[in-house]
Amino acid sequence: MSEPADLRHRAAMASVGLAILLTGAKVAATIATGSVAMLGSLADSALDLLASLITLLAVHIASTPADDNHRFGHGKAEAIAALVQTGIILTSAVGIGWRAVVRLLNPEPVSAPLVGVGVSVFAIAATLALVLYQRSVVRRTGSIAIGTDMLHYQSDLLLNTSVIAALGLEAGLGLTGADAAFGVFIALYLAWGAISSARHAVDMLMDKEWQPERRALVLQLAGSHPEVRGVHELRTRSSGIDDFIQFHIWVHPGMTLEAAHRVADEVEARVREGFPRADILIHVDPEGHVEENERGMEFIPDPAPDQKDLRP
Repeated sequence: MSEPADLRHRAAMASVGLAILLTGAKVAATIATGSVAMLGSLADSALDLLASLITLLAVHIASTPADDNHRFGHGKAEAIAALVQTGIILTSAVGIGWRAVVRLLNPEPVSAPLVGVGVSVFAIAATLALVLYQRSVVRRTGSIAIGTDMLHYQSDLLLNTSVIAALGLEAGLGLTGADAAFGVFIALYLAWGAISSARHAVDMLMDKEWQPERRALVLQLAGSHPEVRGVHELRTRSSGIDDFIQFHIWVHPGMTLEAAHRVADEVEARVREGFPRADILIHVDPEGHVEENERGMEFIPDPAPDQKDLRP
């Protein structure tokens, strides 16, 4: 197993372990307090467990090498898992919101608030440690599945803080309805986070082009070769942690096939310096050649080798 795959696997296992621990603790706290906010936190942890199991499966599939039926690899399994996770979270948000509205209409006091507070404080400490670890893994691997899983646990930090505030206001200050009001807030926050995560996953499944800054870097690196007369037809996409780059380069029309092949190899090496994990495909054209369906030039080097001209 490669280092990125091993890191993702360990992060997914850590997530599953913490979800099991927190779900058990919050079951006991919910029974003891009867709090809607605690119920919402319990539901979130239970769904975190399910989502983490899905993430673990997705990471395993995404790490499988490319085969004859999946020549571009299995990286999109992570985006599919992220979409499944967002569906689970949205379902949870609707259920919590409904329960909170019912409690607002029919107020009930919470009991044993110190139990709920104690469990929430423990959950905050354990979740913070996991989030910091997941953030390190995402920074090193770019995994969308681990990133979406991390969003769940980042929201847990706010959710557990909200539970503490709700129990304090309800039981400590006697503000009836505070617990239910925080339950509504938690439901809305979960729904917002799910929609944000889904957007990123859909972008990957639809092969959305990279951000302009990353595309510009590809063009600059490719166009920095002294024998490249222009770069066009740049296409980029990501699949899990794998990046794919393809583009055309212009070279002198009189260049031999052997020389053109050498230039393409050297251009690929330059682009790989900026994108070491990318799968790079380069097509060589004689200078001035443009196919009927091409969009036109995107990058033409200036006469001065250290000055470049980016064109839309």
